[in-house]
Amino acid sequence: MGSVLPMKTDCSRLFPGAQRYAALRQAPTRTVREAPPEEDSFPYSERHLQCVWFDAAYRPGCLRSLGGEEIVVEEPGRWNLEAGPDFLDAVLRVGVERRRVQGDVEVHVHPRDWDAHRHADDPRYGRVVAHVSYYPGPAPSGRLPAAALQIALRAPLQSDPRFSFENIDLTAYPYAARPAHRPACAEILEAWPPPERAALLRSAGEERLRIKAGRMRAAIRERGGGQAFYEEVMAAQGYKQNSAAFRQLARRLPADVLQRESGGDVRAAYALLLGVAGLAPARVSSQWDEETRAFVRALWDTWWKRQAAWEPSVMPRTAWRLAGQRPQNHPARRLAAAAVLFAAEPPLGAALSALDPSRPVEWFRQARDLLKTDGAIPYWNRRLGFSSGSRKANLALLGAGRVSSLIANIVIPFLAATGRPITPLLDHLEAEDDNAHIRQTAFSLFGRDHNPLLHRHGLLQQGLLQIFHDFCLNRRTGCANCRLVEALKESGWGAPGNGPA
Repeated sequence: MGSVLPMKTDCSRLFPGAQRYAALRQAPTRTVREAPPEEDSFPYSERHLQCVWFDAAYRPGCLRSLGGEEIVVEEPGRWNLEAGPDFLDAVLRVGVERRRVQGDVEVHVHPRDWDAHRHADDPRYGRVVAHVSYYPGPAPSGRLPAAALQIALRAPLQSDPRFSFENIDLTAYPYAARPAHRPACAEILEAWPPPERAALLRSAGEERLRIKAGRMRAAIRERGGGQAFYEEVMAAQGYKQNSAAFRQLARRLPADVLQRESGGDVRAAYALLLGVAGLAPARVSSQWDEETRAFVRALWDTWWKRQAAWEPSVMPRTAWRLAGQRPQNHPARRLAAAAVLFAAEPPLGAALSALDPSRPVEWFRQARDLLKTDGAIPYWNRRLGFSSGSRKANLALLGAGRVSSLIANIVIPFLAATGRPITPLLDHLEAEDDNAHIRQTAFSLFGRDHNPLLHRHGLLQQGLLQIFHDFCLNRRTGCANCRLVEALKESGWGAPGNGPA
């Protein structure tokens, strides 16, 4: 794939149904709302930045104030789930004298957001001792509390080659408990005809995919189409536990290098991936059966010829989380799938881009075939690990639900980011494996007895997830004063003749 995109490509036109939901989310209400990420600026959310501040695994170790003073974070503060600053009672050490500063912290994308959100006039923000933003610069009005520090994250984050916003699992961080009573949004939606409820989810689903396409577009501009696509697929192989490690491996062993070094041979690509990952078995175990011993020896015959050249890039084994996982999700199996997907020519992203989206049924069949990994490395057909025995039934490296997830969350946004006309595909998205956030949001919106078909269509699942992230994930006061309730009331959706298109 080429590395340069036409700067004027507009992903929004590929998701025509997203506009209505986007308007609902941005509808003016009495509650100050966070602005959605802009496609060609910062393609993430304030919540990403809140996670960076809260989690020492992501927060840069060397921070400086706008005035140049070094800042050490002793305590990031308690994540505030009520109204007011994002974090309460943080403890910072500032300057060469390491003076102790304690108070609240507010996090924004831009320094100007302090004024845009009218915090200066809100007494709850009077104890703010640090205003943290992604972009550098002072708050334009200068109306921060006296002596409040101003801290920018962009430069220290960009200087860390291991960091990626994509590695952050937003759902892993605190959010308010779900109330026992029936949510007000369910009361409103109960009066909507079923087609209008589905249309709301379709619109929200398109908005979610549009945002993903914007983020993918930013990655393509930075790293090129083939590499950006490769990194996203690799990160998806790691699930939550090893997503960051897979992304790190993808950057240490880029897609074009993997293809060139392996010569298109899947086993050679697998040996190289295992070796650079630091996961190649160090020795042949006496407890292995003969098939495993022969397979590992063959991998080493390939790896040892390249080991010296790649030694500086080999990841430490501690980079991987290997304990407490389902055996089928072990990185050794997932790397086998990656080898199948990225060893061959033409590159996977280019092959998917060549498919004709105007014929959706045929497109999905061909896309699934391109993402098929079974049988390419026969050893893994009936194995969960090097130490497990051979099973009677075949074990897919990538199950049908996982393939559907890759298509919805990576392939479709990638094609949209490169300007492919993906709109005909949206109503044919297949359901992914269900998850708690989908079920939880559907229960909140539509009640205990809702039609489970809301979970079994890919675009509707995307819509449930977008609503969860926009309105439920960062809910500060339970369902009281929920922005979704007010937005639904003011939107005109559900009224006779005014339902979603």
